[in-house]
Amino acid sequence: MPIASAAAVPSRAELVDHLVRTRIAGEVATPRENNLSHYRKLANGDRYFWFGLEFGDRWADEQDVLAVMAERCGVSDDPHHRQGQDTIDPELTVDALERAAAVLRKAAAGAHRVLFATGHPGGLLDVHRATAAALRAAGCEIVVIPDGLQADEGMVFQFADVAMLERGATLWHTHSPEPMAAILDGLERAGRPLPDLVVADHGWAGCAGQRGLDAIGFADSNDPALFLAEAEGTLQVTIPLDDHVRSPRYYDPLTTYLLNAAGLT
Repeated sequence: MPIASAAAVPSRAELVDHLVRTRIAGEVATPRENNLSHYRKLANGDRYFWFGLEFGDRWADEQDVLAVMAERCGVSDDPHHRQGQDTIDPELTVDALERAAAVLRKAAAGAHRVLFATGHPGGLLDVHRATAAALRAAGCEIVVIPDGLQADEGMVFQFADVAMLERGATLWHTHSPEPMAAILDGLERAGRPLPDLVVADHGWAGCAGQRGLDAIGFADSNDPALFLAEAEGTLQVTIPLDDHVRSPRYYDPLTTYLLNAAGLT
């Protein structure tokens, strides 16, 4: 049974209030100067911030990146605001959750193969796990990754239906697209079908989208690549949120809202 069925489903207004109180959205912990630094590095061609996507020279102007982030994430659009507090618009977070719910509803209706992965196990693991459980209960196949995959000096493992990078018996926070590339290449080598849908974050989502797979991504205000990918149509949905707040339990109402909107509770 999906985990969300045991919890009260928040209204939109209740969820917005919760997001602001827990700083998943609203006045988030990521400072303005960090956001702008990442936008500048992406614009300057630093591929670490491209998350496995190929932007060419389309986003070479930092102000163009800022404009998209203001529109899709809700950071301040003032180019003269250079330091201090920045924001994620909680209404945009909920809007994106509802768009993601429509994608999940379609996946459930078609009994699609879905792959889950996270580069932020300390924050988002249970969001992915609960969503995978709900889709399996609805008849979807949750993709099981091949054994023995390696990337970035670590092993790509799957725990609770979610793929992650492990190094030295520790689940690893990573922005890299290489673990997702290892999974997709491993599936092809094994003659197994690729996922119909990927639900992920960081480079895991970027790599999937770049390879032409339908993908939903979660992204923080200092991770512009996935928002640009949604703007270009490479990702179906990018959900803006602080991806590592004080307690992972703070994401439970968000997950409940998402699954309820998708008809999975």
